[in-house]
Amino acid sequence: MCTVVILFRPGHAWPLLLAANRDEMRDRPWDAPARHWPDRANVVAGRDRLADGTWLGLNDEGVVAGVLNRRHSLGPEAGFRSRGELPLEALDHAEAGVAADALSYLETASYRPFNLVVADNRDAFWLRSAGEGRAVEAEPLAPGLSMFTAYDLNDPASPRMRMYLPRFAEAEPPDPGAGIWDSWTGILASRLYDAEAGPGGAMNVHTDTGFGTVSSSLLALPAAGRAGVRPIWLFAAGSPGEVPFDPVV
Repeated sequence: MCTVVILFRPGHAWPLLLAANRDEMRDRPWDAPARHWPDRANVVAGRDRLADGTWLGLNDEGVVAGVLNRRHSLGPEAGFRSRGELPLEALDHAEAGVAADALSYLETASYRPFNLVVADNRDAFWLRSAGEGRAVEAEPLAPGLSMFTAYDLNDPASPRMRMYLPRFAEAEPPDPGAGIWDSWTGILASRLYDAEAGPGGAMNVHTDTGFGTVSSSLLALPAAGRAGVRPIWLFAAGSPGEVPFDPVV
């Protein structure tokens, strides 16, 4: 189970802030975000070496897309395509709204269940595929804070959501222009969990099974019309709190 947090603030100088922890088997090979796909030269994304897809990416047009597994669907399964294809397909589009509309027509029987987040500096969307051949549900995100795990949007049934959504809500929003992200990096690095949930309920997951938080991202999209101001993506190539966040773009 991964985590994506979005603060969507239309009209702000930085209308879209995103934080993401990637949870995966530690021996699954991957590459840090870069331009890995010659046929998608406008896309910067992390690369899963096994399936050649991604968990989170950004294109030069300012669209960001990330995918999360839903409950009881961790990992690949014979007969299904990799969900890592989905962010790349979203990043083939120059606007989040166009991408969300296009992917809402996916043949869901080809993929295991997923949550897909697609956003730019004007709009943000949640696409849900609950499995069993049901159609993709595409929902625009309202301004404010949104959190995703393997459950539904802001779903209190998620132990991680119950513990950490209030912490993000109470935290001072980061100031990307000043390089100030401390209020979020501390939460991303937290290993706190309640006894009922176990270690998998932490934000920064550490288990004795080889599964855990393998990387972390902080991303900010500037408002349109800010000449010379580019998106910011900071990436921790390991467990947050143990390795630094370095600039990607």
